[in-house]
Amino acid sequence: MAFHDLIARRYSVRAYTTQPIEPEKLALILEAGRLAPTAANRRPFKFVVVQSEEGLSRIKKTANAFGAPLVLICCGDREAAGPRKDGMSYYQVDNSIAVDHMMLQATDLGLGSLWIGWFDPAIIREEFHIPEHLDPISLLAIGYAADQPQSEEERETRRKKAGEIFVNESF
Repeated sequence: MAFHDLIARRYSVRAYTTQPIEPEKLALILEAGRLAPTAANRRPFKFVVVQSEEGLSRIKKTANAFGAPLVLICCGDREAAGPRKDGMSYYQVDNSIAVDHMMLQATDLGLGSLWIGWFDPAIIREEFHIPEHLDPISLLAIGYAADQPQSEEERETRRKKAGEIFVNESF
């Protein structure tokens, strides 16, 4: 599939079937995250793969994964990240790039995904024994979509136009 078609096809899935993710598809998704570019090639992230009924029920204590059979807990490693000149750490940016790669890989494999930011990191930390140097940044729900995406025309009406986003040379 052409890259533009892939990114146009991806949408936030909020209803999943119960069909489990095949191990070979999960392996490709995880590999896409591993291959994502990071500042100074430091890979300052860890991902907890949650597929068990018990693990998914612990996710429900703080987030709605909409019945996805797989949730990745995406953690940034503050100790492994490189700093920018102004001291800002890249670990959240690097984590986000990896999550984006995994979402696109899932889409290419015929799966749906949802990037979840509305959760309490303290609950995730406690429930999954996340070490102190790792920050839960996002959750990524993945599975076979049970809903249908809006048409491209419907989605386009909600997107900002290019002139609202891009500025030539300077503000």
